[in-house]
Amino acid sequence: MQASKDINRLIEIMAALRNPETGCPWDIVQTFETIKPYTIEEAYEVADAIERNDPDDLCDELGDLLLQVVFHARMAEEAGLFSFGDVVEAITRKMIRRHPHVFAVSDAATPEAVKVQWDTIKAEEKAERSEKRRRRGVAGEHDDGHLGTVQRSFPALTEAIKLQERAAKVGFDWSEAAPILDKIEEEIGELREALAEDRPDKITDELGDLIFALVNIGRHVGADPEQALRGTNTKFRRRFKYIEKNLEASGETLEGASLERMEALWQAAKRK
Repeated sequence: MQASKDINRLIEIMAALRNPETGCPWDIVQTFETIKPYTIEEAYEVADAIERNDPDDLCDELGDLLLQVVFHARMAEEAGLFSFGDVVEAITRKMIRRHPHVFAVSDAATPEAVKVQWDTIKAEEKAERSEKRRRRGVAGEHDDGHLGTVQRSFPALTEAIKLQERAAKVGFDWSEAAPILDKIEEEIGELREALAEDRPDKITDELGDLIFALVNIGRHVGADPEQALRGTNTKFRRRFKYIEKNLEASGETLEGASLERMEALWQAAKRK
């Protein structure tokens, strides 16, 4: 078996790995559920390579993500559900349908008009999918109501953004950012009360409300909360590494350094 730029070679490799008699013992026993965490992880690693502006890693991570698609498609084919070709056909059909201004006839000539057109087509597709599920007897609760298009499987921050965006489409939204800041202060006060009462369930509930409000302010000012937090995580890594390196240079350890010493180095990292 040789490497190739042909997608069919990757499909052949996955089929060989899943062969019950001659395949890989680990790959053979995997299921949609056991592979799901890896699929999510690979998507995050693609995002990480982009943020680090590392094209070599990006190429590698995109390959890992593609492997996940092929893996799921192979398991589905074995179960008689669909094949990789069906996946490709489904997405090509969807992209052609959602871009009539490119592949057919449409008067959507601006990015704003294209967005409206896209949402309209998505709504049509949602109705069609719901009808198919109903006919198969598998219609779920997530299909119900105006928020039905927002999947619970999204990461919590992403789900919060999409719920807010969906609600905003029918006018359930703040008109400006300032009142959201008041709401954030209100939620902080309620979290303080929960902490004072030492009620873990209420603390969790109020913390969730506070995070939801913070997501909302980010959405209103055009700062994606997920990306904002990832940026802060990167900044935290950099500053903590500065503390670690300077302690090491002074013959000290993280475990042995006082909080005051580490805080002084943290402030130095900020100035640097």
